[in-house]
Amino acid sequence: MENSTQLQTRYERAIGGEAWPCALVDLDAFERNARTIARFAEERQKKLRVATKSVRVPDLLRRILALAPGAGLMTYTAQETAFLHTLGFDDLLLAYPIARPADAALLTRLAAAKAESSVVVDDVAHLEMLDAAARAAGVTIDVVVEVDLAFRPLGSRLHLGVRRSPLRTASDVLAFVDRIAGCANLRFRGIMGYEAQVAGLGDDIPGGLGARVKSAAGRAMKARSQAAISELRQSIGAALASAGLNAHIVNGGGTGSLAWSREDPTLTEITAGSGFLCSHLFDRYRDVRLEPAAYFVLPVVRIPAPDLATCLGGGYVASGQAGIDRLPVPSLPAGLSLLDLEGAGEVQTPLRLPPDVRLRVGDPVFFRHAKAGELAEHFGEYLLVRGDEIEGRAPTYRGLGKAFLG
Repeated sequence: MENSTQLQTRYERAIGGEAWPCALVDLDAFERNARTIARFAEERQKKLRVATKSVRVPDLLRRILALAPGAGLMTYTAQETAFLHTLGFDDLLLAYPIARPADAALLTRLAAAKAESSVVVDDVAHLEMLDAAARAAGVTIDVVVEVDLAFRPLGSRLHLGVRRSPLRTASDVLAFVDRIAGCANLRFRGIMGYEAQVAGLGDDIPGGLGARVKSAAGRAMKARSQAAISELRQSIGAALASAGLNAHIVNGGGTGSLAWSREDPTLTEITAGSGFLCSHLFDRYRDVRLEPAAYFVLPVVRIPAPDLATCLGGGYVASGQAGIDRLPVPSLPAGLSLLDLEGAGEVQTPLRLPPDVRLRVGDPVFFRHAKAGELAEHFGEYLLVRGDEIEGRAPTYRGLGKAFLG
């Protein structure tokens, strides 16, 4: 295993002739991550579903599918789903509901093209829009019902998880599936649910005693939540079976819950996305060990003091609740840190240097983003590094002129 100095030297050789800022993907680390994730699914006979929003690079999606035959894609907008189909991708699960007739029209074109595709629903408004579009086009659209898997240990007084579906019980799901049956041009395909309070919460928060106490409390909450999720999924499965309904897709999980999700007998498939590139939020999980594979590079442009260096740009802050964990982290050279009063800025990012590190104007600093997919919103291409050379260049969605959420 390379140490940080060897890794930095190799990357500097690879990107030495490039314009900075730039972004790179270490193909060897990326492929090892892909094999690890694929193995997690295969060992328990689960289908792997790749979350495209955490990759956003068609070339990298193809590389994942080559290493995980039989995997499908989980997309995040109707436009992205249709775009990927034009590139030859199939087996597409649109995991976020549509809200406009134009989006429904895109999905009818996929159905007319005989694409293997489905879309998540959890509201009657979704059903009405999709059914009207499908009826007008003379096609049938497959739908997957999303279930709320948030943890509510104190009932409605405490909500742990994300605010997604309003369907929270087996009876809610059964009643909604009955509404689907009343739509002539929709077909019930399955169930999905994202347990964000499990998959999105790290096991080990960096820091002192307070962080260790918070980490232990988080792990205890996750264990209780997992039990409640398992019970809910089993009750939904039993309710569907008693009604003579077959869920072809039962999807769950994320990179942070792979080890647990793959053991759930109710799931037919498990999802992963960020783990392929391993952004820094995924350093905090105990059950899945992955390697950093994506970096962005900023040049040093100022030395304001002997123990400081200022880089050009770098304000690539991740979405979610604002906090220091959403900031990028300087990774190479090792030991650098952001300044509390400046953080990562749009035009500059100052860094504090450890005693054994000295940087000069023009030196590169390698950073890691908090969330894997969002890095692609800042760069038109990723440099694909193998060893100390650039093996290829992979356009991101942004570089292809596709801003599906922008």
